[in-house]
Amino acid sequence: MATAAAQLRLSTFASSDNSSSSAAGFGVLGLFLNGWRSRVAADPQFPFKVLMEEIVGVSACVLGDMASRPNFGLDELDFVFSTLVVGCILNFTLMYLLAPTAAATSQTLPAIFANCPTSHMFEPGAYGLMNRLGTFVYKGTIFAAVGFAAGLVGTALSNGLIKMRKKMDPTFETPNKAPPTVLNALTWAIHMGFSSNLRYQTLNGAEFLLEKGLSPLAFKTSVVVLRCLNNVLGGMSFVILARMTGSQSVEEPKLVDVDVGLAAPEKEKLLDGGDELQSNQSTFK
Repeated sequence: MATAAAQLRLSTFASSDNSSSSAAGFGVLGLFLNGWRSRVAADPQFPFKVLMEEIVGVSACVLGDMASRPNFGLDELDFVFSTLVVGCILNFTLMYLLAPTAAATSQTLPAIFANCPTSHMFEPGAYGLMNRLGTFVYKGTIFAAVGFAAGLVGTALSNGLIKMRKKMDPTFETPNKAPPTVLNALTWAIHMGFSSNLRYQTLNGAEFLLEKGLSPLAFKTSVVVLRCLNNVLGGMSFVILARMTGSQSVEEPKLVDVDVGLAAPEKEKLLDGGDELQSNQSTFK
């Protein structure tokens, strides 16, 4: 009996070693697949959350972005498209990095954050306030770096597609100046490091509590609603930040002098009206 149990443990270790070696053989893709399996093992609802984040969440983010712009963003569709491209990359990255993993493959943080929660700051466990704040700082640093990289890729991609459109259609003109790649990437880094970091970590903590107290259908409904509201808020906050940093500035239309568009008789009428008003005021004094 003991021999059978020992053989079972050896076979389990061998299978895990084989899976890890096969993952190493596939390189980055293998590591990603191992990480995905680990996250699904720790949270069976993880694929559903990712799907809702990419479909409902990104759509809500774009709606929030457009709602914060004049004319519902119809005059700034180039900026909205840039937000869509970068948002699709970042939303999945946030979900992946914040998701809990199985105990067998749990990630470890650097020495200074060794006693902090590994997934998010609201992770269950006997963690102190400073340890949870340490997770917020650590994840915020990672998210800022990811936001900067994704901002570079997404902005360059959107600007490249706009240039391609201009080559195909020489009459096509963008309503605004293309956002500077580096400045827009820095804006995304700030947004990811603070706003997205705080919102998504809080969202993960809320979903953990809701999953324990709600039925599966009610929980999935709450996931859709919360992630929709979270992304609307994220899209609106990014527009405000982009305006503050100047990465997505809109040129104000030049005001035309009123006198230029007035004919000589109309000017005389305005002058005569002004004289009459002054005489009436002097009469009533």
